[in-house]
Amino acid sequence: MPNAYPSTVTVGVGALTIEEVVAVARYGATVEISAEALDEVASTRDRVEELAQDPTPVYGISTGFGALARRHIPEKMRAQLQLSLVRSHAAGTGPEVEEEVIRALMLLRLSTLCTGRTGVRPVVVETYAKALNAGIVPVVREYGSLGCSGDLAPLAHCALALLGEGEVRVGGELKDAGEALAAAGIEPLELREKEGLALINGTDGMLGQLCLAITDLRAAAKTADIATAMTVEGLLGTLVVFADDLQQLRPHPGQADSAANIRQVADGSEILAAALEEFKKNQVQDAYSVRCAPQVAGGFRDTLAHTAQVAERELAAAVDNPVVAKDGRVVSNGNFHGAPVAYALDFLSIVTADLASISERRTDRFLDPARNRGLNAFLADDPGVDSGHMIAQYAQAGIVSELKRLATPASADSIPSSAMQEDHVSMGWSAARKLRKAVDGLQRVLAVELLTAARAIDMREGTPAGGTGAVIAALRETVPGPGTDRYLSPEIEETVRLVKSGALIDAVEAATSELR
Repeated sequence: MPNAYPSTVTVGVGALTIEEVVAVARYGATVEISAEALDEVASTRDRVEELAQDPTPVYGISTGFGALARRHIPEKMRAQLQLSLVRSHAAGTGPEVEEEVIRALMLLRLSTLCTGRTGVRPVVVETYAKALNAGIVPVVREYGSLGCSGDLAPLAHCALALLGEGEVRVGGELKDAGEALAAAGIEPLELREKEGLALINGTDGMLGQLCLAITDLRAAAKTADIATAMTVEGLLGTLVVFADDLQQLRPHPGQADSAANIRQVADGSEILAAALEEFKKNQVQDAYSVRCAPQVAGGFRDTLAHTAQVAERELAAAVDNPVVAKDGRVVSNGNFHGAPVAYALDFLSIVTADLASISERRTDRFLDPARNRGLNAFLADDPGVDSGHMIAQYAQAGIVSELKRLATPASADSIPSSAMQEDHVSMGWSAARKLRKAVDGLQRVLAVELLTAARAIDMREGTPAGGTGAVIAALRETVPGPGTDRYLSPEIEETVRLVKSGALIDAVEAATSELR
């Protein structure tokens, strides 16, 4: 597990951090429940037990759900009501969702349960934590959530597994949920009033994916700055336009940070120093995709900062319906609606597409002898015999085109459900799913730019900057330098692996200093 992430995460009545979510979801951190949370859960459950005996119907405790909320359910049928709710809502279909996404949504549902606002018994909280720690990952399907009331179907599949039903994966192996619980020494839950509803009513799936995306896109922002610095060097451009005083004339914080990173990575380049006078005489200005890189990457960073603020607020939320208020009231509400998270997810899809788009444009400049300042066409060893990186840019272009389609907001859509009771939905889960694909696409586009820029720099005379040289050295451990055409796909995939792992950021920071 990377040092930035804790090996144990304590879930209490307060908010988790994005880093804690990633630690559990991606790196398997152990989950503990605070004593304060267990006390709060037990105290609130006493109130639910009291209301369960009240002859006046209380939504979620002694009534049906959604459009069926008008029916009063007698006490002897309430356990069956909760079980039926979970079984019927576990109606997902399509491909399996990634395990880290499922673990993230499980942790976030556990976090809401631990606030004490949902009315479940302590045993529900404890069972959820045990399942996470045992590595039991319920099978959740791609389709089923409209983002209102929260991520019902994905959460219902998780709840069903805690009851010993449905399918799970343990260590990647598909197993029956009951058998997996038994092997881990976990007693299946038997639900009581309110508990089935509390297990499925939240924005946890879309929020978990937002946390994971923010983490990956923070790294992508640094990677994009590294790629830009390498492109400036490989194209014999100029660093003058990235000066801090010029950035301060337009004081967006992300822009200043991006420009500072570019300067840092390319600082001390003998290649650029040798080309400076010729640039002033003949080139005058770099193209927009190079010169305006901090403006685009800065807007990306500022949007990312906004979405992180949304995520942090949502992490502090207790999303359920109804909720048990601190004064003991059980109140129906609309906090399960995923709009705030859905908008953030869609914002990120838009800026992810644009950051990839400008990266592809920079890559393309390397391949055209009319624009690459003296390099071979397509960076080929023997143009005409060799094709160099021609088709690598095609792959980039195909991804960027897909990212533009994925940038269409899911949250602008709504489709009514539940007999028109749920007549406006967020589509936040859909926004999260397409963002997840977009993040992967951006990482691949940046990898091709890095691979291409490294090849171009290797074809120049002179010593590269400390930062760019560190990236090239890291690449050359597993990816060969310029030469005749060879099987290119494995080299792209290896560069993608280095981008996703953060190894190239680590190489730059070890050679220079920490990037912003």
